[in-house]
Amino acid sequence: MRIGVFGGTFDPVHYGHLRCAEEARELLELDRVLFVPAATPPHKRHRAVAAAGHRVEMLRLAISGNRAFAVSTIEIDRPGTSYSVDTLRLIKSRLPGATEIVFLLGLDAFREIHTWKDYRSLFTLADFGVFSRPPYRFANLRALLPVASRRDFCYGPTRRVLVHGSGSRVLYLNLTGLDISASVIRQRVQRGQSIRYLLPVSVERYITRTRLYRRGS
Repeated sequence: MRIGVFGGTFDPVHYGHLRCAEEARELLELDRVLFVPAATPPHKRHRAVAAAGHRVEMLRLAISGNRAFAVSTIEIDRPGTSYSVDTLRLIKSRLPGATEIVFLLGLDAFREIHTWKDYRSLFTLADFGVFSRPPYRFANLRALLPVASRRDFCYGPTRRVLVHGSGSRVLYLNLTGLDISASVIRQRVQRGQSIRYLLPVSVERYITRTRLYRRGS
C-alpha cells in the first residue's frame, strides 16, 4: 500500500489543495491521501489560525465522497508544536511495515526544508512528492538534499526523480495551475466578497454559517 501524507493549515481548504492531492494520488499511484491539519504550525506563528475544530470539519466536508481521501487529526491530538518529522514517525509506527509513505508538499516549502526540525531524518521516513504549478521551477534542487543524490532521472511525462542518499526518492510533480490562495479567501470573506468556485460549496456554506473569518468573530 502507498499512502500520501499532505500536511498544512488548510485555513480554509480550497480547490487548489484538493486538486493537488488528486493529481498526486493519480501520478504516484497512491492508495490513499491523508490530509493532516496542523495544530500549532511552526511557520505560521505570525498570524492567528482558525480553531482546529473548524479546519478539521471543513476538510471533512471538502473530501466527502472521495474514498481515497481521509483526514488525520494526529497533529491536533498531540500537544505542542506540529513538526513534520514527529508526525511521519508516528504515522509510520501505526502502519503495516510494508506500507510506503509519500510526503506531499509544495516546491516553496521544500526549498525551506533545511529550516525544519531534524529535517535530515525526514528523508529516512518517506519518499517526497514535491509539486509545482506553472511556471515550473525545478532547476538546481539537487543542492537542497542533505545527502548527495545517487541518481537523477526522468520517470514518466510529468515527473522528475532524485534518489536521496538514504534511498528515498524525491519525485517532482508538474500539476495543473490553480491560482487559489487561502489568505485571499480569508480576505474576501472579511470584505464581504464572494468566494464561490474557489472552494467546495459545502465549505463555503460552513464558513457562512459559522461566520468564520468575519471581522470581530
